[in-house]
Amino acid sequence: MPSKTMPSSDATQGNMTSEKPLISRRDALLTMSAAAALAYGGSAAAAMPGHDHSKHKPQHETVLEATNACLDTGRRCITHCLVSFQEGDTELAECASKVHEMYAICDAFAYLLAANSDYLKQYSQVCVAACDDCAKVCREHDEHHECRDCAEACEAIIKAINKSFA
Repeated sequence: MPSKTMPSSDATQGNMTSEKPLISRRDALLTMSAAAALAYGGSAAAAMPGHDHSKHKPQHETVLEATNACLDTGRRCITHCLVSFQEGDTELAECASKVHEMYAICDAFAYLLAANSDYLKQYSQVCVAACDDCAKVCREHDEHHECRDCAEACEAIIKAINKSFA
């Protein structure tokens, strides 16, 4: 994309022989340097003694790790279910439905955990209920390792939540 230019002072007298850029490289570099200095100054101020860092790291890291692991295994379980559907086997329909619900709830829970939300304790109970339902349905299909892994991951979240929010 061509840069915007404006005519030089000669253009006002009818000579359009050269054009000047709207901003010089020097001015652009000075502006970027000033912006970087301001950004650095802001982060340095945030690191000053007395600045509260307690909310920067998840307060329930074990629960967050279990939730992320469950999201991963849930994604694999849903994928397995979809492949079965494509092959004409609908036996895993209820499993896919429960995993889909669990995934939506645990995804939101993971976000709340990472943000150290004030609603964690209340929402953790929604997550426990969804994971319990998902684990029960997935256990019906233990012969499929994706379902078995998903059930185990759901059970691990329930255990982590009960330990952390008891």
